[in-house]
Amino acid sequence: MDQDSERARFVDTHWLELVQRVQMVMPIADELKSRGMLEWEPYCKIRAADTDQEKMRELYEVLHSGGDKVKSAFYSSLEIHEPSLFSDLEISPVIHKYMKRICSEYQYVTEYNSLPGEHVLLSERFTQPLILRKHRDRKEREEEIRSSGESFQQVLSSRSSGDSVHLNSLFDPDDHGISPSSVILQGNSGNGKSFTVQKIMMDWASGVLYKGRFDIVFHLKCKEINRIPGEKSLVEILSCSCSLTSHEISQILQQSPEKVLVVIDGFDELKLPQDINDTSAHTDLLQKAPPVDTLCALLRGRILPESFLLVSSRSTATDTLSKDLLKGPQRFSEIVGFSEKGVEEYFQKFFQNEEHYRDAYTYVKANETLITACSIPVVCWIICTTIQERFKYGANKTSGLETTTSIYVDFVCTLLQHHCQGLSQSVPTLLRSLGELAERGMQEQQVLLDEKSVNETISDPAGNPFLCKFLFKRRIRQGTMFSFMHLSFQEFFCALYYVLLDEEESLGKLLMDSSSKPRFAAVVQFVFGLLNKDVRSTLKEHGLFIRPKTQAHLKQWILEKVKDFFWSSVAVFIVLHCLYELHEEDFVKEVMGSWERIDLHGPFLSRADVCALLYCCQCCQRIEGISSLYLTSEYLSMILPELHKFKDASLAIDCPSDSDLGELIYALTRGQTLSSQR
Repeated sequence: MDQDSERARFVDTHWLELVQRVQMVMPIADELKSRGMLEWEPYCKIRAADTDQEKMRELYEVLHSGGDKVKSAFYSSLEIHEPSLFSDLEISPVIHKYMKRICSEYQYVTEYNSLPGEHVLLSERFTQPLILRKHRDRKEREEEIRSSGESFQQVLSSRSSGDSVHLNSLFDPDDHGISPSSVILQGNSGNGKSFTVQKIMMDWASGVLYKGRFDIVFHLKCKEINRIPGEKSLVEILSCSCSLTSHEISQILQQSPEKVLVVIDGFDELKLPQDINDTSAHTDLLQKAPPVDTLCALLRGRILPESFLLVSSRSTATDTLSKDLLKGPQRFSEIVGFSEKGVEEYFQKFFQNEEHYRDAYTYVKANETLITACSIPVVCWIICTTIQERFKYGANKTSGLETTTSIYVDFVCTLLQHHCQGLSQSVPTLLRSLGELAERGMQEQQVLLDEKSVNETISDPAGNPFLCKFLFKRRIRQGTMFSFMHLSFQEFFCALYYVLLDEEESLGKLLMDSSSKPRFAAVVQFVFGLLNKDVRSTLKEHGLFIRPKTQAHLKQWILEKVKDFFWSSVAVFIVLHCLYELHEEDFVKEVMGSWERIDLHGPFLSRADVCALLYCCQCCQRIEGISSLYLTSEYLSMILPELHKFKDASLAIDCPSDSDLGELIYALTRGQTLSSQR
């Protein structure tokens, strides 16, 4: 195709937009007339028209009859008299093509367990996380970390009231009418930062997010920037990350930089030099420098100062970003995970099958530890994936679901594999040091850990994916503290520390404390969960070994405990949950066989308690007796199939219906034990 034909096609393609937007109609008409391509009569009609749009319609009659040569002359004149419009029309198809490519690439997500070529739709996984735009103080942080279950959701709900934001309002003006140039999107490991970034890219490219605000959005991944060799300009770095050429990107950036958004994903993974102030300072889009230096120049606003930035990062790197690198005005926002509604929505999207969704969500919601951990999107995915496997292979609903400990081990392994690249410590050393830190906090009843003690225990706290860092105001200064993601993770790492210590004295003290100090009950349950065969196998893959004598010592404690006739209901529930976490059928059978009487001493059992008791009953043929078994109607139906195994049982049912009593009588007569029941 010759030049005249190419130019004519451009004019025809964009004619409707040209009619609406060309303002210099008469100067263009004058030029065409002077070149002998516009006769006097049509020229007069153009000049007589009332509006620019009517003038353009008259002009098109001339262009259409004159063919490619006249259209080519119009093209040349347009380039001179309407340079901004001309560039815009040239770039629009390029951006449109880029948006289609983004939609195609970003509509799928590859999950941690995906095989080559496997993926799922982003729409089937993404659930809007709760995003807050304020810093919480020490008291608020501690309240979040210590609360669980329903109280945890109430805390989140109180935080979100008036302070939560949606993706479409991240760049909206604040109460003073000031719009941010840079937005920090902070979040802990596994909280869904990268998924959220993918959703932003997808929604922009689909035309449902930031329409009219940002003409183009670029996505830079810091872990990929680390691997770019040599020296590169910003245009070249952007070209490496997308389907556009350096020339196309350069045109777009120079035309309307104030309508450009650059999303920088995973700032905490960027390999910054020791002194970031030593990075070369340059302002040219095309000037080459080490990729990290070029990115720092973009963050500081030295390159492309009119553009907007959205930077995602773990909390451990946010202060470095905010103080030393990021241009202003800045806005802080934090992904704090799923709300209760978000967890339920995630389960519903994941399972799609209504019955499976209901069964799975009901089971998990009853376990305070698991439902609280589900606020972390990666944990939510692990739990849903685990339950889905049971449904896939025809398991009976969620009975025998993997233990709470196994879910936490899966989470730790996921972070070790995908979020621990470049750490200086070996995995065993890393986990032992985390355990030591957790145990010290448990002994001192601290969930907020001071910077000094953390630095003494952890070699690289800023790069550790299991720790959270936050800043707070201390009079005229700033303070820094660390914490685990939630108290339950501190309890888990504390348990890991005890079983790896291989010291009977320390373990013995822990077991003794579990009855008198309720805060250690969950630690003991995690300890027994770590003895589980599959869990031990997983830990072994990471160089962590639990010695046989540790297992023997813990099992002996259980056997001795059940022989004690005078012990509290707290201790009874600890043993039941320990046996459930251990999930070793032969040993559970041995314990239940030597347990003369299970006295629960009221109050009504929780669903998690019923599940633990039910599992223990399923592992044996006969049980001596149980008393003070207080059940709701729902939990009665769960325990009924195993009730006939008790030689003697005393139970109370909350507001039983006629059908409840009928099923109870049937279950007992079937077991031929009615005479010994009350």
